[in-house]
Amino acid sequence: MSAKFEIKIAKNGEYMFNLYASNGRVVATSETYTALHNCKGGIESIRANATAHIEDQTEEGYTELLCPKYEIFTDKEEKFRFRLRASNGEIICASQGYTAKSSARAGIES
Repeated sequence: MSAKFEIKIAKNGEYMFNLYASNGRVVATSETYTALHNCKGGIESIRANATAHIEDQTEEGYTELLCPKYEIFTDKEEKFRFRLRASNGEIICASQGYTAKSSARAGIES
């Protein structure tokens, strides 16, 4: 099985998507969209920005990169997460929490 996108209807009736890795696990989840075509546009934005640089915000004194970019950060529970920002700065998708930074990087690679 290769990586794939799955569009779903969220509890609020809006559209969202999950990105699944080849092992079937969710790598990233989108924000919600009011229209299906906007949700599909989010998927195309991930495809277009998949090779963006990584800004590691967990490193002291990191250099802030221009968008599009992946951002690796820690959440309130001290888990590592990543999000992909489009060229306009909007968040396209965000990952689950990982206990190791290397796992967050592997999520970006997948």
